[in-house]
Amino acid sequence: MFDCAAFLRPIAHRGLHRAGKGIVENTGPAFEAAIAKGYGIECDVRPAADGLPVVFHDERLNRLIDGRGLVAKIKARELQTLRHRVGGAPILTFAELLELVGGRVPLLVEIKSEWTPPDQTFLGEIARLASAYDGPVALMSFDPAVMSKIRTLAPNVARGIISGSFTGAGWWTRRIGRKRAVALRHLLESGPVAPDFYAYEVNALPAHVIDYVRAVAGLPVFTWTVRTPRQRQIAKKWADAMIFEGFEP
Repeated sequence: MFDCAAFLRPIAHRGLHRAGKGIVENTGPAFEAAIAKGYGIECDVRPAADGLPVVFHDERLNRLIDGRGLVAKIKARELQTLRHRVGGAPILTFAELLELVGGRVPLLVEIKSEWTPPDQTFLGEIARLASAYDGPVALMSFDPAVMSKIRTLAPNVARGIISGSFTGAGWWTRRIGRKRAVALRHLLESGPVAPDFYAYEVNALPAHVIDYVRAVAGLPVFTWTVRTPRQRQIAKKWADAMIFEGFEP
């Protein structure tokens, strides 16, 4: 059962990061900074080699790491040699993240997807670790196929769907097509997931489908990524909790 009340607080997007102070997104220092302020944590998990879940947003290393290439090619033994260009923090495994947080604040975990058939080893390890974790944790993804599999593998772990406008740059138009983008925007593939919550793009609010989710289905809605005063007002009116970045609530 999803303990909604535990999550109804500001949630720090990829941790409470400030690269200018040497604290980089999705790293231990960013998560510790969020914990110190009592914020929830949102983070990203994607597969390294052999399906090992690691805490990293991008498909490639280049933007943040002194290294090149696909995260999916990194062997476990190589993780110790890689450091973030700013701050020098290592890439955490999902297991290390759970140990670091230790139930101190709620953890909202996005499972990254490239819109290909889900990696069974990767999802199985996430499910195993999340099921054994003693603390508030919830798993979510833009990809309903990922979350349908998580429903089977970890039925007792809270799960959600991330969505939004699905229009413009960065919305995988070439991979999913316009027709499916519309379906995903309107949450039409959510049935097999039986989600406990949704996370919806703040710039796509208000939205009739989210009104339905909250008022009729009675499910909580997070909104991402809140960065401006105007977005904060939208979040307050149309969502139950905000996933924020670039300021402190």
